[in-house]
Amino acid sequence: MRIFDPHVHMTSRTTDDYEAMHAAGVRALVEPAFWLGQPRTNVGSFLDYFDGLIGWERFRAAQFGIAHHCAIALNPKEANDPRCVDVLEHLPRYLVKDGVVAVGEVGYDSMTPEEDDAFARQLELAVVHDLPVLVHTPHRDKLAGTLRTLDVVRESGIPPHRVLVDHLNETTVRAVADSGCWMGFSIYPDTKMDEARMVALLAEHGAERVLVNSAADWGRSDPLKTRSTGLAMLEAGFDESAVDTVLWRNPVEFYGQSGRLLLDPAADGTTAAAGPVDAATGNSVLRGERP
Repeated sequence: MRIFDPHVHMTSRTTDDYEAMHAAGVRALVEPAFWLGQPRTNVGSFLDYFDGLIGWERFRAAQFGIAHHCAIALNPKEANDPRCVDVLEHLPRYLVKDGVVAVGEVGYDSMTPEEDDAFARQLELAVVHDLPVLVHTPHRDKLAGTLRTLDVVRESGIPPHRVLVDHLNETTVRAVADSGCWMGFSIYPDTKMDEARMVALLAEHGAERVLVNSAADWGRSDPLKTRSTGLAMLEAGFDESAVDTVLWRNPVEFYGQSGRLLLDPAADGTTAAAGPVDAATGNSVLRGERP
């Protein structure tokens, strides 16, 4: 089983997670920029974080044979903080970087006017930079937030096939399917979706434009939920081709619209550059490396 996790926050995870993910079949992933749990207090904090996503985290993943990509954005929650909004002015220089395959996460948290503005501005950036978009739907008032999201996407003029609307459930999937956007589902231990519900949705709606992710972060989550969903699909009677469509071919197709997917983690020299990177930065990530 080959797996491309299209939404996983590896900054919050350990190297043990990378090792377990590779053993489970994960060979590629996308890490969207998100809220770290502790509010940022200035734009510089975002820039350090973005630099880590396009550099350090990509290097760290490559040590375990996983191709790391990211999405860059001002997340919806912090779009409400006036100390953070000026980061929008810095996004264009990150959206041209290697490994950046989308604008995201954008969308709604509390559906405020400030979130409206940040969402619309970042959809414009996606059009200008010819990138797909990863959209976060709110945890509260999810149906209302999803419908509002689809209205904003239509108003922006971005083609729906370049938009992934994430964190969906049974109440929101139909509206997104009808819109022509891609549908994302986060599989969690306690909240959002679980494997059985996901399999039922796939049986009802099919696998077209469907992406399954672990969205693993600093909360109770599991970066192996992609594999467990694939196993649940097989147990329910789906064939291996259907599993491969959901867990590999669909995320490759969606993020491939960026023209920047690099599915061999060593092809960009990330692993080969370990020595110079270590010498230049004084980083000790390779200490204890097996001969």
